[in-house]
Amino acid sequence: MKIQNPFRLGLLAGLGVLVAIVIGGAVGSLATIITYIGAAIFLALGLDPLITWLEKRKVKRPIAILIALIGVLGVFAGLVLSIIPVLVKQITNVVKLVTENVVPSVTNGTIVEDIATTLPWADKATIQTIIDQVGAFFSDPDNLAKISKGVLDVGVGVATGTFGAIIVVILMIYFVASLASLKRGVYRLVPASKREGFIDLAEQITASVGRYVMGQIGLALINGILSFVVLTFIFQVENSALLAFIAFLGSLIPLVGTLSASVLIILATLLFEGAGWQLIAVAIYYVIYMQVEAYVINPRIMASAVQVPGVVVVIAALVGGTLLGVLGALIAIPVAAAIQLIMKDVIIPRQNEL
Repeated sequence: MKIQNPFRLGLLAGLGVLVAIVIGGAVGSLATIITYIGAAIFLALGLDPLITWLEKRKVKRPIAILIALIGVLGVFAGLVLSIIPVLVKQITNVVKLVTENVVPSVTNGTIVEDIATTLPWADKATIQTIIDQVGAFFSDPDNLAKISKGVLDVGVGVATGTFGAIIVVILMIYFVASLASLKRGVYRLVPASKREGFIDLAEQITASVGRYVMGQIGLALINGILSFVVLTFIFQVENSALLAFIAFLGSLIPLVGTLSASVLIILATLLFEGAGWQLIAVAIYYVIYMQVEAYVINPRIMASAVQVPGVVVVIAALVGGTLLGVLGALIAIPVAAAIQLIMKDVIIPRQNEL
């Protein structure tokens, strides 16, 4: 239909812009919900190969789904159970330190002498200056308000993250249970003449996503199990179960996850054991492990999961992490694999026909 009236053309163009702005605002407002849904779908597709593998072993699909979900929920439960004792112990140690050492020193007025005895290399005048500055800082109402706000923000952030994790797990359960019916519903929306090709391409993409997730989980399991064995039985580091979980979670994040987790584990070893031989041994172990994972383990596992060139993996992870944070880094590589499949099976054949 041709629009001859310039006013009508401008009006329709303006309405189009307004609709686009409204849609953009709605997407921005629903960004968190969309992120939850995307993470849940990603995890559901990741569990699908395990469920399919169990079905091939004559396990009924409902039972296979139950087994997969129990495994996922077991990981979350293990993480919580490993963190809580450490937090309780550290809080207890801090309270004990304050009640047995700091409070009596402040009450008796001997805090400067006690610190100088503990730290013989420190100057008493410097210690007194630091104490005065700390006292002045905490006596300022503005500083107390900022500290209170910071503590409240941290609490809200932790609560929001916990709530988000619960929502993702619930959505994942629904998606896993109804994944086959969801696929069939999407396939019916495609014209019958193109449905067969679309189904073939969609199944390749979902299988690629599933293989990638299982491969990443395999990497994480290797890092977590090796960390637990090494930290527990060889280096005998305190709270080794928690540190192994940190290693496991870190390896789930492409590129920088293992490095970040290794740094956290080394710092935690310094906190738990002090600057001794264990700290040096743990640092050397993770430096060696990162090289082995990067050049031996990761290529072998991912080669059978997604056939994506290394430079594309790096670029995709950087772009995904910049746009969507950790979730973007997680889904960037399978998205890159999906785009590569579309280019190979759709775009290039069409170009060859021209």
